[in-house]
Amino acid sequence: MAAWRESAPVPRHVAIIMDGNGRWAEQRGLPRSAGHRMGVEAVRRTVRAAIELGLQYLTVYSFSSENWARPASEINDLMGLMRRFIRRDLAELNDNGVRISVIGERDRVDPELLRLIDEAVALTSENAALNLQIAFNYGSRREIARAAQRLADRVLAGEMTPQEITPEALSAALDTHGLPDPDLLIRTSGELRLSNFLLWQSAYTEFVFLDAFWPDFGRELLQQAIDEFRRRNRRFGSVKTRSSV
Repeated sequence: MAAWRESAPVPRHVAIIMDGNGRWAEQRGLPRSAGHRMGVEAVRRTVRAAIELGLQYLTVYSFSSENWARPASEINDLMGLMRRFIRRDLAELNDNGVRISVIGERDRVDPELLRLIDEAVALTSENAALNLQIAFNYGSRREIARAAQRLADRVLAGEMTPQEITPEALSAALDTHGLPDPDLLIRTSGELRLSNFLLWQSAYTEFVFLDAFWPDFGRELLQQAIDEFRRRNRRFGSVKTRSSV
């Protein structure tokens, strides 16, 4: 058993629900904003570790479409952190060959922040060391509904028939079109749910739930989750006996 675990491949695509910033701060008597700032540091560590460990795709859940229900001050902090992350880290990410993409809706997002996001995407579009996909103002149910609307519009326009609406066609209409589905999804903070994240794409994803809060995440915990993934038997409905990507 140990021999094949050592030779089992790392996941091609890892997705992460970065949870627990606020609780991390509260346990230390700090404002929630401090937890979010430390969460950005964890993102930096994780991106570097993903490159070192040979991942090809990393998707992080940065801001949920449901997060608009949080206090305005916390929303402003989160938006400010996204701005600072792009301004501070873009040069390093580009130098390290990271390609940035962003999925989610653009409504309600400040135009200046959208401009920074678009510039980051354009600047890094030819990079290939790691594909960093940021789910920002993202909700999976709305994403699936938008994809269904796109296909319905094509049917109405006579470009396709209802019978041509296949799982493959719907996948191609999602925000994540062109990217492989995640092999491994990690959630921190001990919560055991998907929270409207990559619902369609995670049909055959392996889940690893960690008790650690996101600000404490880094290479060691990423490696721990990957090791757990490599011990899994991924059958995809068949009789495969090893983890495979």
